[in-house]
Amino acid sequence: MALRMIVMGASWGGLQALEVVLSALPSDFEPPVVIAQHRAADSATGALQHMLAHHSGHAVTEPGDKDPIESGQVYIAPPDYHLIVEADGFALSTEAAVHYSRPSIDVLFDTAADVYADGLAGVILTGANNDGAYGIARVRRRGGLTIAQDPATAERPAMPAAAIATGAVQHVLPLEEIGPFLARLSDQSRDAA
Repeated sequence: MALRMIVMGASWGGLQALEVVLSALPSDFEPPVVIAQHRAADSATGALQHMLAHHSGHAVTEPGDKDPIESGQVYIAPPDYHLIVEADGFALSTEAAVHYSRPSIDVLFDTAADVYADGLAGVILTGANNDGAYGIARVRRRGGLTIAQDPATAERPAMPAAAIATGAVQHVLPLEEIGPFLARLSDQSRDAA
């Protein structure tokens, strides 16, 4: 598998979970990491990205409409926008909320699967609803790699449990193992190139 992008979805408890995963990625990690984290529409722009960058050691940006996607970057959906992956960059949408959420994990995963297919890895982390279940199944149908946090290690197990219930999740890992697993995938992909 040539790993070209990682998409992650998180909700309740996501900040701490994302910090754990991102902190385990080496500084030379190449695939872009694109995150949909549920948060309030009136969240301060930039606040979450600064917290994640401070704790993880990686630069984290909120992409704008039509921004290009670059290797080695961590992107997080801005509050109150769906983040859409297109062949030539990102798009932002104010379409209706999905599972009461904007940004929606399903929207991010679905659009990324269309563009990156078998070069995509999808990761579902802690959360209290089933956003991401459709998206993770779509990633798998397009040939991508699918991972869910072990619900026993999640602050709120509903979201990873819903993803696992689709039958599309290939790897169920404790939170602390997800980052190292992704790092190994990236190394294997680089060595195979």
